[in-house]
Amino acid sequence: MLKVKNLSVHYGGMQALSNVNIEVKEGEIVSIVGSNGAGKTTLINAISGLRTLTNGEIEFLGNPMAKVEAHNRVPLGVVQVPEGRKLFPIMTVEENLLLGSVHPGAKKYRQETLKEVYELLPRLKERSTQVAKTLSGGEQQMVAIGRALMSKPKLLMFDEPSLGLAPVLVRDLFNIIKQISKNGITIMLVEQNVKQTLQIVDRCYVLENGSVTIEGTGKELLNNDHVKKAFLGM
Repeated sequence: MLKVKNLSVHYGGMQALSNVNIEVKEGEIVSIVGSNGAGKTTLINAISGLRTLTNGEIEFLGNPMAKVEAHNRVPLGVVQVPEGRKLFPIMTVEENLLLGSVHPGAKKYRQETLKEVYELLPRLKERSTQVAKTLSGGEQQMVAIGRALMSKPKLLMFDEPSLGLAPVLVRDLFNIIKQISKNGITIMLVEQNVKQTLQIVDRCYVLENGSVTIEGTGKELLNNDHVKKAFLGM
C-alpha cells in the first residue's frame, strides 16, 4: 500500500531524515518507534504532505505522491491522527467529527460513518453536543480518532496517540487501534510506548537519528537486545 524509498528531509538547517526506506502492506499494523528527536513525526508529516522532501519517493497504492498536495492526500485515503489531537476547541464533539468528512468521497457516507464512529467510540455519542475543550484528554484523543475515521481512510497514521494518557486509557486506546485494524483499515503507528506497541503490530521499524536501524516483526523486536536496552529498560 505504502512505499517510502530513500527518503531524506531537511528543515531548519538540519537533516531530520536520511535515506529512510519503509513499506506498509494492506491490512497491516506497522509501527515506527524511536526516542524523541529520532524523526518519527517528520516521517509521518512527509507521508501526509506536510513536510517537503529533500530527496526520495513516496508511493501510495502504486501512485507517486511527491506532487500531491497535503489536502489532496486525504481523499486518496492517507489520513493522520496528529500528535496533540489538534481539535477545534470551541466546536462540539460532533462538529469536530463532521469536519473529517468534508471531501466528497467521505461526505456522501457521512451519516453512515458517524454511526460507525459512535458504535466504536460510544463515549463520543454521549458527549456529542459538548464543547471539545471541556473534554478529558482521553476523550479528546477519541474525538481526534473519530474525526480521522470520518475521512474514510485507507491508511490511518497515528502520531503518539498515548501521549499524556493514564495507563488504563492507554490500554483502551490500543484496543481501539486493534479494532480499527480488524475493520479493514491499514495502520501506521508512531508511538513511544514501545512494549505495548510491539505486542500488537505486525512489523516495526526502529528510527534512530533520522535513519532506520532495525526492522522486523513485533515479536522479533521484543526479543532484540538493542531494543530491550534502548527502549524497554531491560
